[in-house]
This record gives sequence, structure tokens and C-alpha cells, in this order.
Amino acid sequence: MLEKLQIVKQRFDEVSDLIIQPDIITDQKRYVQLNKEYKDLRILMDKRELYIELTNNLNEAEEIIADGSDAEMVEMAKMQYDEAKEGIPKLEEDIRFLLIPKDPDDAKNVVVEVRAGTGGDEASIFAGDLYRMYTKYCEGKGWNVSVVDLNEGTAGGFKEIIFEVSGDDVYGTMKFEAGVHRVQRVPQTETQGRVHTSAATVMVLPEAEEFDVELDMTEVRIERTTSTGPGGQSVNTTYSAIKLHHEPTGMIVSCQDQKSSHKNLEKALKVLRSRLYEMELAKKQAADSEKRKSMVSSGDRSAKIRTYNYPQGRVTDHRIGLTLYDLQNIINGDIQKLIDELMLAENTEKLKASDEHI
Repeated sequence: MLEKLQIVKQRFDEVSDLIIQPDIITDQKRYVQLNKEYKDLRILMDKRELYIELTNNLNEAEEIIADGSDAEMVEMAKMQYDEAKEGIPKLEEDIRFLLIPKDPDDAKNVVVEVRAGTGGDEASIFAGDLYRMYTKYCEGKGWNVSVVDLNEGTAGGFKEIIFEVSGDDVYGTMKFEAGVHRVQRVPQTETQGRVHTSAATVMVLPEAEEFDVELDMTEVRIERTTSTGPGGQSVNTTYSAIKLHHEPTGMIVSCQDQKSSHKNLEKALKVLRSRLYEMELAKKQAADSEKRKSMVSSGDRSAKIRTYNYPQGRVTDHRIGLTLYDLQNIINGDIQKLIDELMLAENTEKLKASDEHI
């Protein structure tokens, strides 16, 4: 373990030196990457110091116990020995998880797209429930949520809603939400009291920085229109809504959330970049057999990942076979326990894979 941590320390010293170099500071992309790496390595360095301290304590205690000449010292050494013996395995486990190579996309902000699937009005209402669930969860984490575009359902909710989330390690947390979410409940429009099944699809795209995707603006047709739907006096009077047509892929991105045309264009370009980046990411994951094996974040948009069953008050995550009878709290944004279990499952998989390579 100490040999592995020594390699990490060498890299930490290297990064510490690099981030103060003037040529690195002026290269924004490189500086941001190295700063992130420095923060991650700093956590490992703190664990390394604690690990060295505990192993030293253990060795020292063993020597005092073996000597046995001072009864009082032996008594204290036994306590020190027990503490170290108990702490080391847990610390080793933490370090092993921290040594798993991190996905560089995990630190990114995200663009989330929630779309109503099968189930008509009820699916739109459910898409609205999911949006509310994510908004409450993100607010609880201190993350910022900003709507890009929406298409309201006829009976409430949304046929589609696209929003950005910014904060710390957003993609690393939210990526587990991508896939088909299914709801089983009696719709408000149902007179017979029968339980219906509806669905909504969630896409979580890592937000692409300008240096992640080279976007050729000659291939993008910009259409400026008036905003539609509820709003203030500026709606339908100024050409502030933006629609982007990406000619090579046929992708269309709209944004009418902001009052200014410039801000809407900025947001729409962000979504377009993220979608193009995600397309490349999906290709990379398909080619990477280890990623494809991952049951947790396969990126398969058609995969049914979770069921929210209202009559039984339960939520089941099908990827890890986890069922929680806490639907009301979960739909109100308390999804951390689901995400924790999914993260643990993915880390365990990665740990097995890294152990196989050793």
C-alpha cells in the first residue's frame, strides 16, 4: 500500500510544482485540469499521512508490548495497538477506492433532458414530478439549476424540459439518473381507480466546455423567433428565442428561457456542444469493453432503470435490485441513498476490474 501511495506522492509533488508555473496558469484548460487533480490527490495525501501514523503507532506498540518491562507502558501500548489494528483495514479500504482512476467527466456540470414517454398526459405529469425531484435534490446539494427550454404538457407537467445543473462533481453524481424511469399509479384522470404504468426518459449530458468540442459555426443555422408560452410583456414582441439547426447531425436545439437573445444563444450552444460531446462519449463507451460491462452507468437510454410504485409506496432500482419503501421522500428530492448505493456498486465493479489487472 505504501509503495502505491509513494507513486501518488511523486505525482502530487509534480502537480504542486506545475500549478504555480506561469505558462500553466495562462493555459486555462491545463490549469483547470491540474487544479482538479491537485484537489483529488490532496485527499489521498491526507489519508497517506494518517496511514503512516497508524502503521508507526502499530509498530511502536508491538515493540513496547514485546519488551514488557514497564507494565503501565504496556497497558497504554495495548490500547494504541488495538486502535491502530482496527483503523488500518478501514483506511486501506478507503485508499483502495480513492486509487480507482476517476472518470474525468465526473467533475463536469450537466445538461439534463427529461422527456415524457408512453402514457399520454400522465407521462407528462410524471416528467414534471421528476423535474421537481431533481430540482429539490440539487438545491439541497447547493447546486444551481437553470431551465434552458420546456414544452408543457396539456394536463400539467412537461412533454419535455431541459435544464442545466452547475456545482461540484455534478456529472459524477447525476449520471446514475440516465435511463427510463417508470411510474405505476392511479392517474388523476382515471375514474375506475385502475393503476396505470407511464414512463419518462432522463438524459444526463456532461456539459462540454468550448475546448472539449470544436463547433464549426458555419455548420450551425441560427433561427431567431419570438418567445411562446407564459411570460411578461416581452413575449411575442422581441426576437429573443433561439433555435439552432446543426446541419451535419440534424440536431435542433431551442432556448427561450432568457429575455435576451444573446443569453439564449449562449445556453443553446452549450446544450448543442453537450449533445455532440455525449455522442462521442457514447461511441467511446461502446468501444470500451470495461465500460460496456458496467451495469450501473451503461448509458443505454432505452434501459428501464427505476420504478416508482405509488400504491405500494416503493421505489425499485432495477440495476442493483434495490427496493426502498420511501417513495414520498424520494419523489420530494431525497435520492441520495439511491445514488450512494449506485456509486458503491460502480466502485466495487471498478475495484474488481483494477484488482484483475494487478
